[in-house]
Amino acid sequence: MITVSLCMIVKNEEKILARCLDSIADLMDEIIIVDTGSTDDTKRIAARYTDRIYDFTWIGDFSAARNFAFSKAGMEYIYSADADEVLDEKNREAFRGLKATLLSEIDIVQMYYTNQLAHGTIYNFDRELRPKLFKRLRTFQWQGAIHEQVGLEPVIYDSGIEIRHMPENNHKDRDLAAFVRRTKTGDRLDKRLHNIYAKELFISGEDRDFIAAREFFRQSCHDMERSEDEIKEAACVAARAARICGDAEDFLKYALKVVACEGCAEICCELGEFYLQKEDIDEAILWFYNGAYETESILNIHSGGDLPLYGLAKCYRLAGDEAQAAEYERLAGEWKTPE
Repeated sequence: MITVSLCMIVKNEEKILARCLDSIADLMDEIIIVDTGSTDDTKRIAARYTDRIYDFTWIGDFSAARNFAFSKAGMEYIYSADADEVLDEKNREAFRGLKATLLSEIDIVQMYYTNQLAHGTIYNFDRELRPKLFKRLRTFQWQGAIHEQVGLEPVIYDSGIEIRHMPENNHKDRDLAAFVRRTKTGDRLDKRLHNIYAKELFISGEDRDFIAAREFFRQSCHDMERSEDEIKEAACVAARAARICGDAEDFLKYALKVVACEGCAEICCELGEFYLQKEDIDEAILWFYNGAYETESILNIHSGGDLPLYGLAKCYRLAGDEAQAAEYERLAGEWKTPE
């Protein structure tokens, strides 16, 4: 049976920390809690489960905090958890079985993160695999009878364990503010963070968030080192921000950049809203229809589903076609995100 260190970074989690630890503490061989500046009872609650509690001065870097937590681990594997996660009894038993049977050559175990769409963060799927269990020390071996090389790719196992994500609130304000701080210092976000920033804006951002992000994504559209996909998502944000600001020329400039790259559901919805604001109902219907039926979403899955359907319903209601409006409202209400 493998041994497991639980590593968590926490801050002001008094409402949910016990719920998380009650569901996993007895599965762990040691528990390491790193506190990044709590001002509530988080540390007192953590002390009921472990004496391995460390303070870490927050420097605006989640990776630094997690690396510090990992550095304190001493078991064979490290389980990385957040305070808003819960394992139910079925998945507790599955975890217990995993500990008893995991093969030593496995470096990373992925588990399903579920219940994601209920909280308006950066997720487009309700259930997706995430790396959660990590071998603390990897063994490197030579591979190949000829032209031998050291195996560098981790051996990953996709388990069937499901972790229920149950946050108390949406962290989008914290996350988006962090993006603004980083980009204002001239930090060039890598491809992954560039995508996450754009996604979080389209999934849960407010008008002020788009306006704050406008200049960064305008610059991204002209960054020759960005891929076509990055430019496409940047142009979607820039177009949305321009529409919010009432800058029609800038809006059309960036909307056309996306259309030239085969388009996407997000920009179709933006064009639908743009023409709806101009009371050009026929043109708005065309673009909402394209969003719902002719294109794919790249940032917010709802942009290719219920959002344009509700847009169509609004258009037909304004046009005086109540029956068609009611039909699109029905379709929007019945729309479900893909499994």
